[in-house]
Amino acid sequence: MDDEPDLREIATIALELDPEISVRTCGSGPEALEALAQTTPDLILLDMMMPVMDGPMTFAEIRERFGKKTPVVFITARTSPEDVERLVSLGAHGVIPKPFDPMKLINQVRFFVDHV
Repeated sequence: MDDEPDLREIATIALELDPEISVRTCGSGPEALEALAQTTPDLILLDMMMPVMDGPMTFAEIRERFGKKTPVVFITARTSPEDVERLVSLGAHGVIPKPFDPMKLINQVRFFVDHV
């Protein structure tokens, strides 16, 4: 989930190069919560900075509503050690730095799916 349509499109194109990956995108926290009420993905990629509900708020709401069954990885430009530590302390499974490399994104996502 990312509020920037261009980044969602690039991530989708990159991830769908793997025929085993199916992608559903959302442009906001509330949209993601609505989508999660209908499906349980293998992994959630979540932007940290979004309007209405930022990533940590969305993450907290996901955990409250749906529990801990789905791993969450943040994609964010905020990758200082303190920021990463904060996200991991909230229960995130990892952080992928922005700007992300579309050619490496599949491997990064696969790593988190396979090691959770």
